[in-house]
Amino acid sequence: MSTESTTEPPARSKAPTGERLADWADGRLGIYTLAKANMRKIFPDHWSFMLGEVCLYSFLILILTGVYLTLFFHPSMTEVTYHGSYVPLQGQMMSEAYKSTLDISFDVRGGLLIRQLHHWSALVFLAGMIVHMMRVFFTGAFRKPREVNWVFGVLLLFLGMFTGFTGYSLPDDLLSGTGLHFMEGAILSIPIVGTYLSFFLFGGEYPGHDLIPRFYSIHVLLLPGIMLGLVVAHLILVFYHKHTQFAGPGRSNKNVVGMPLLPVYAAKAGGFFFLVFGVLAVIAGIAQINPIWAFGPYRADQVAAGSQPDWYMGFAEGLLRIMPGWEINFWGHTLALGVFIPLAGFAVVLALIGVYPFVESWVTGDKREHHILDRPRNVPTRTAFGAAWLTAYLVTMIAGGNDIWATQFHLSLNTITWFVRIFFFAGPVIAFVVTKRICLGLQRRDKDKVLHGQETGTIRRLPHGEFVEVHAPLSQEQLHTLTAHEQYEPAALSPRVDDNGVERPLTRTQKLRARLSKAYYGAEGQISKPTAHEYEEITSGRGHH
Repeated sequence: MSTESTTEPPARSKAPTGERLADWADGRLGIYTLAKANMRKIFPDHWSFMLGEVCLYSFLILILTGVYLTLFFHPSMTEVTYHGSYVPLQGQMMSEAYKSTLDISFDVRGGLLIRQLHHWSALVFLAGMIVHMMRVFFTGAFRKPREVNWVFGVLLLFLGMFTGFTGYSLPDDLLSGTGLHFMEGAILSIPIVGTYLSFFLFGGEYPGHDLIPRFYSIHVLLLPGIMLGLVVAHLILVFYHKHTQFAGPGRSNKNVVGMPLLPVYAAKAGGFFFLVFGVLAVIAGIAQINPIWAFGPYRADQVAAGSQPDWYMGFAEGLLRIMPGWEINFWGHTLALGVFIPLAGFAVVLALIGVYPFVESWVTGDKREHHILDRPRNVPTRTAFGAAWLTAYLVTMIAGGNDIWATQFHLSLNTITWFVRIFFFAGPVIAFVVTKRICLGLQRRDKDKVLHGQETGTIRRLPHGEFVEVHAPLSQEQLHTLTAHEQYEPAALSPRVDDNGVERPLTRTQKLRARLSKAYYGAEGQISKPTAHEYEEITSGRGHH
């Protein structure tokens, strides 16, 4: 007699809570599928790419510190009497906004540190954006398919400047009030609608009673919300289009050579965030900025001596000080051209920077995708334009502080003003010509290096008595880097007569494009790359000693 024995299957152990939670989330949100497809995405490694990360991390620090400051700041222009810790201002009448800023600085634990960290982060954020955009500009990272991302960057720069302006206007001290008075004059100079805009912003005649609450809403809600959306869109496009990379062996427009997002790049990025945070915290702790207690509360009949805006508004301030005080009467209305023209010029400059990728694409006729970066020397005309723009920016920065230059260096204010007026036009031209010549010289040196090799400093005497320097051949990697750039041909005008003998009219747009294309890529715009025949002739011994 046989008996049949049955054994029960072993009880399945229960999965850990974290794993069950992850499974639950993945079943409803698809997180695992999304992460699996993107977390191993490759990012190239180069020191210049950290500039964008500095912008991102300083923006995050701005948000964190800004949230803390909103807990203690009171955006009100109601007049109160100060009885706080700062003795020199006790008993003074001031706005509630100014009083709460003093309380943050002297009575809130860590308030002054957070306030200065917020301010320094704003300065670094805007500085990082400008340097990052210059890297993108000089290396051609704005080309297709990244034109929209370039426009996002220009918008972020524009919004960042005005977010900073509204931010340092909130304490309602004498320095910020002077800046607001400047802004009121700029708004009033706008023909037809200037008065209406000023009344809407200030809630009546300047300085009004609604400005600080309105600026507070703009500063903490409207502009940061738009900027946050642009930052997210910018990062999504960077992720979608893949990151640009410099030329090198194995790198092409169809691949990316670098490190995966997880775990390598994420670990490096996390460490760099804390490094940026630490450096900004140290600066905020040891470098005083915007001591509003030294300026005092704002009074409409007073102006702070030597008042200067934050550096990123120096461009607009300088344009205003360069411009003569022109006024004209038109149909019974006074047009303050001395203020309106710089204001319009500021907007035009930003617009030109924003549309530049589309202009260059039109000039070159290049509609291909580009994921390999240019060396600035290989695009002399573009690099010269960038140098000219930076020169104009620096000149206007000097103009924006002409009174400080005059008092510190014991110079005539009128002399400085006329110097910057002249150099505002001459400086960019000089910078353009000099930069272009330097780039062409560097291209010639690269060509010579490819054909003849690297100088070693070793001098050898030949049998017939001639002394020559020994050149070491370049590695294949060096040869690839020096010759990987593309050589464009200038756009040629179509024949005036077609195949049937009919004259084809040429439009002004076609003629303009041909001239610009020749300026970019003509004989004076680039040095031809060494050909394979030239290289073989030189290295075979027939072309040199």
